[in-house]
Parts: sequence; structure tokens; C-alpha cells
Amino acid sequence: MPWLPSVIWLVLLVAFAVAEALTVGLVSVWFAAGALAALLSTFFTANIWWQITIFLAVSLLSMAVIRPLARKYVLPQVVPTNADRVIGRDAVVTEAIDNLTGSGAVVVSGVAWTARSEDGHPIPEGTAVVVKRIEGVKLFVTAKP
Repeated sequence: MPWLPSVIWLVLLVAFAVAEALTVGLVSVWFAAGALAALLSTFFTANIWWQITIFLAVSLLSMAVIRPLARKYVLPQVVPTNADRVIGRDAVVTEAIDNLTGSGAVVVSGVAWTARSEDGHPIPEGTAVVVKRIEGVKLFVTAKP
């Protein structure tokens, strides 16, 4: 059965391609390329060990070459919004911050925000704070030392 290795590589190629189509996450495209190379090698050599070596070599090579390019050009880049610009900035508490009662507000660059304490401790009105992070429309702040 000299055609059996070709059928096996063809089945693997289809399986890897279907897995890639279902996941859409660049999971098995490298192995599909390796299976294609191994399938083509069946026309030149009957030695299964050479075919496996070609499969592994092409899979690893395509992963080493394609993955960094895909991460750079295909995967979405995080674009900071205007709201992200307040992180690390100074603010002033305009309404006492108390996480237990869910109250608190600060002003950053002339804009009022709902605020919560980063460490959970209450912060009195008029205190200078630093914005640590944003969750939704709330700023999490800590008192300046």
C-alpha cells in the first residue's frame, strides 16, 4: 500500500485546516503547512521517517516565521482612549470616597468622575489623590503621600 502515507498526510492536513477554521486563533495552521509539506514529500520518498522529519521541520519553521508576523499585523492592538489618559494623573476629591456606601467623586483636569478607593480606605473631601486605574466609569484612586 504505497498510497497509505499520502492518505494519512492528507487526512492530517484536512484535520489541521478544519481545526484552524473552527478556532480562528492561529492554533494549527503551522501543522497544516507541515502536513502539506509531508504530503508532497510522499511523491519523492517512501521513507516515513523522512516524511515525519519534514513535517516537524516545516511546522516548527512556519511557527517561528509566521507567528511573530501574525501577532504584529493580525492580532488587534490596544489603542488607548481619551479616558485612559487620566491614569497616573493627580485629582482632587470633591465628594468623600467610601467604598462601603458606594459614594465618592473626584475632578481630574476639570472633569468630574465617580471614584472609589484603591485600597478600600475612606478618603475625605479635599484630599489630593492619584488615579491608579479605570473600571467602567469609575476611577480607582489612592491618596497622595
